[in-house]
Amino acid sequence: MQLVVARIGRAHGIKGEVTVEVRTDEPELRLGPGAVLATEPAATGPLTIEAGRVHSGRLLLRFEGVRDRTAAEALRNTLLIAEVDPEELPEEEDEFYDHQLIDLDVVLADGTGIGRITEISHLPSQDLFIVERPDGSEVMIPFVEEIVTEIDLEEQRAVITPPPGLIDESEAVIASSRDGETDADAAPGSEGEDPGNADEAAPEGSDETPKGDAR
Repeated sequence: MQLVVARIGRAHGIKGEVTVEVRTDEPELRLGPGAVLATEPAATGPLTIEAGRVHSGRLLLRFEGVRDRTAAEALRNTLLIAEVDPEELPEEEDEFYDHQLIDLDVVLADGTGIGRITEISHLPSQDLFIVERPDGSEVMIPFVEEIVTEIDLEEQRAVITPPPGLIDESEAVIASSRDGETDADAAPGSEGEDPGNADEAAPEGSDETPKGDAR
């Protein structure tokens, strides 16, 4: 199975190095020295990684036969493709390769269907599931344990517990309205509370007043 593991960016310096946009959780394995990678477009490769280093938080690679800035710049936007055994699994139990997650059904804890994972977006801060809904629209779901509570490869599904507004924007509006009602109910002078005792509710000289939950 072939997987895209990186995209070549701009040239760095004058000795043939290039920046790369990493698209794998295992760059030390897929993008290490000696790795031979197919390319898209195919005519550009295959490319053999000669050396790599991290500079200012970005991975820099140098390929065999690429010795100057002109040759490096010619590789810009090339996709790097690794051959991966489809039966291969990550070392950590809670890690997954993209190809294991693509096409999983996304459901709520009660079994309600949300959609199907069509793409994994790898951002610097976190990964996102791009989920296609039955009506053709898309929703982005952060791949964090607070939201994605279970990945069941046997059942081919991902179970999620989304916060209000992640799946349905109207839920966020409702939740916001409820918070506003809570603030009003908690304010001195609301029903069931004697406005005349408001001074007793807080120590003299204090700015503190009863408040609802901050959201």
